[in-house]
Amino acid sequence: MATEILVPVLGESITEATVGEWLKQPGDAVAADEPVVSLETDKVSVEVGAPVAGILGAHAAKVGDTVNVGALIGTIEAGDGAAAAPAAAPAAAAPAAAAAPAAAPAEPAQDVEAAALSPSVRRAILEHGVDPATVTGSGKDGRITKEDVVAAASAKTETPAAAPAATASAPAAAPATGGRKEERVRMTRLRQTVARRLKEAQNTAALLTTFNDVDMTAVIEARTKYKDLFEKKHGVRLGFMGFFVKAATMALKDIPAVNAQIDGEEIVYHDYADISVAVSAPQGLVVPVIRDADKMSVAQVERTIGDFGKRAKDGTLKMEEMKGGTFTISNGGVFGSLMSTPIINPPQSAVLGLHRIEDRPVVRDGQIVIRPMMYLALSYDHRLIDGREAVTFLVALKNAIEDPTRLLIDL
Repeated sequence: MATEILVPVLGESITEATVGEWLKQPGDAVAADEPVVSLETDKVSVEVGAPVAGILGAHAAKVGDTVNVGALIGTIEAGDGAAAAPAAAPAAAAPAAAAAPAAAPAEPAQDVEAAALSPSVRRAILEHGVDPATVTGSGKDGRITKEDVVAAASAKTETPAAAPAATASAPAAAPATGGRKEERVRMTRLRQTVARRLKEAQNTAALLTTFNDVDMTAVIEARTKYKDLFEKKHGVRLGFMGFFVKAATMALKDIPAVNAQIDGEEIVYHDYADISVAVSAPQGLVVPVIRDADKMSVAQVERTIGDFGKRAKDGTLKMEEMKGGTFTISNGGVFGSLMSTPIINPPQSAVLGLHRIEDRPVVRDGQIVIRPMMYLALSYDHRLIDGREAVTFLVALKNAIEDPTRLLIDL
């Protein structure tokens, strides 16, 4: 009797998901708890494991389908998959051998759909004209990555020796020139949610952005001096985010409105600082929350952020780690951004944008000197936060970063 694969409980208030990728195909042998399908929710991707060991049956839902919690998406048949493949092989061996030459030039697009690859990989295959059957996957469970496709395309262009053999049997068709291609890729559920929430923020909040700049000299010197000892003691690299998170939590205590939110006709003030930190994931930016960041040391903050970043790439962040948050920090500087106007993450009332560090001429003690400077941007809901409070918050943050001793004595 077949065992059903059902959509699991995905989290509080989440009732449906989208089938993002089938990790196993019908007929594949699977072990108990081995991931067989990836589901996309409003916040993260969730891998669903096989409830028992056996052979994967037919898919009951296709990639892109919306499925409800508890819905049937597949089955597991009894068996270990070892005898299934050889049994069918002898009968099909002779016809397969005869048909092999004709089947070789199959269009890559057909293989892309059959393999249920991720959108970025499908796009790379179409752009480079690579047959996915010839690509060896280096990803999890042998899955093909974008880098695998690019490497295969490079190897293909570097081996022109095969060209004469092809022309000897038949003249090759002239490559099309000047052609333009388009591709339509369905928006992931995460991207749809991000788009909807950001537009809601623009429609609801009275958004305003205030700027300042900060001299990073002191923090860079401290990081350079102590980074090796810090990593040896705490097992994590000393970055800049630890300083900014601690400085932000101090400034939030001084300006509580920046850490508050509007709920109907009431203002909710928080006596804690749960800092949402934007990190990069394969599906886009996700925003896990550092709980009680105001009670953490710089080392604890750096360790937490490092863990979030690793698990965001692996797709193993949990739903509860993405909920809540009283204030957000987004570091566009890692991508080279000079300046931006970030959008708040409702129901929060403010977001701090960090940018790239670059040497600029500034005046110190009447002299023009070169200093590593960074622009800071605070976007906020003007319904709750006045300009004076926004400026005061940025100045407090600036003072703490330019004189990190303030972080030690809470000044």
